[in-house]
Order: sequence, then C-alpha cells, then structure tokens
Amino acid sequence: MSFNVAIDGPAGAGKSTIAKAVAKKLGLIYVDTGAMYRANALNIIRNNVDKNDKEKMIELSKKADISLKFENGEQSVLINGENVNAFIRTEEVGNMASISSAIPEVRKAIVDTQKRIALENDIIMDGRDIGTVVLPQADLKIYLTAGSYERAKRRYRELTEKGIECDLETIQKEIEERDYRDMHREMSPLKQAFDAVLVDSSDMTIDEVVDHIYNLCLQKKGV
Repeated sequence: MSFNVAIDGPAGAGKSTIAKAVAKKLGLIYVDTGAMYRANALNIIRNNVDKNDKEKMIELSKKADISLKFENGEQSVLINGENVNAFIRTEEVGNMASISSAIPEVRKAIVDTQKRIALENDIIMDGRDIGTVVLPQADLKIYLTAGSYERAKRRYRELTEKGIECDLETIQKEIEERDYRDMHREMSPLKQAFDAVLVDSSDMTIDEVVDHIYNLCLQKKGV
C-alpha cells in the first residue's frame, strides 16, 4: 500500500519548496503537479494560442504527451519528449497555467496521470486540488497558505535575486487575481479539504514549516 501526502494551497505559499524538503527527509517521491500544468501551458504559448481560445487549448492539451521522469529523487517534466524544466517558471507560463487549468477537459487528462503515479509510488504531491480531487484518500492532507502580500514579497525576492526587474504591487495583484480564478473555477476549485491540516506560513521560516509537516507525516505513519 502506497503512502500519499497531499499539499494544497494558493500560488506563492511555498508548496513546492516545502514538499521537496519533506519528501527528501522522508524518502518519498515528490510530484510537482503544477509543473505538469505549466508544461502544458508552455506548449499552448509556443503555439501562439490566445488566452480566450478554449477550444484550441483543449485540442492542444489532448494531443500533448505530458510525462514525468524521476532521477535521484528529482522530477523532470516532459512535453512531447522534451524536458522543459528550464522554461516553465516564468510569470507568463504561470498565468497561462492558471487560465488553461480551469478548463475541465484540460484538467481531466492531467489528473488521470497524477492518480496513476500516486497509486504506484510513495509520494508527496502538491497543487490546488490534490486533497479534494486527485488524492481524496491521501494519508495526510495539508492546506498551506500565507497572506497575499507575504507571498508577493517572496516572489519579488526570488525574481530580483535572479536579476529580473519586477514590481511588488503588480506581483501582488497578479497573485490575488490568480487566487480568485483558482478558487472560483467551475471544476476542482482551490479549497481546503475538510480533513486537511491548515498551515499558515506567513510568520514561519521554511525550516519551521518543513519540520512541522515532517512531524505530521511521522504521526500518520505511526513512527
């Protein structure tokens, strides 16, 4: 029987950073579901599809071959055989992922892949609807969040450290718009599962959040 941990939460809450660290401490496979949606969004952008053209997005998403490769505990996401890890972390791709992932036909194809991975492996998976839709029977569910201003500051620091010019107010506005889209989409909206543990990281360090979730995992495993 596989051991599954689901981490949900809004954009910029630190889900990927935390999930990777906890997975490493527990020896679990980390599955970054957002990377799968971002890879699909990158493919949509590369094909010059307008953000309002749902039919074209659906057509491309159904044809796209999205797969994961795990090496030394690290995940690479492939689109049509190409490793696109280096191209999917831009704001443009993130915003397109939020728009396209709200389309039911797009989500279904990717969710089916995620369910299969979880069934076959001990994993920690993060996203927007893991505990509510993808892994409703997960052994442990976490809802990780932080205030929109705090999340915007984290993203601002991350971008400026990379030498990318950006504006804090604009980033916060985009995060709040993404939150609204994610929480109000028709299919699989972002929400806290009824049995998820709420973790607000606004005033916590990364290490504090990692230790807290790690200990919750140990409790669930009966260690």
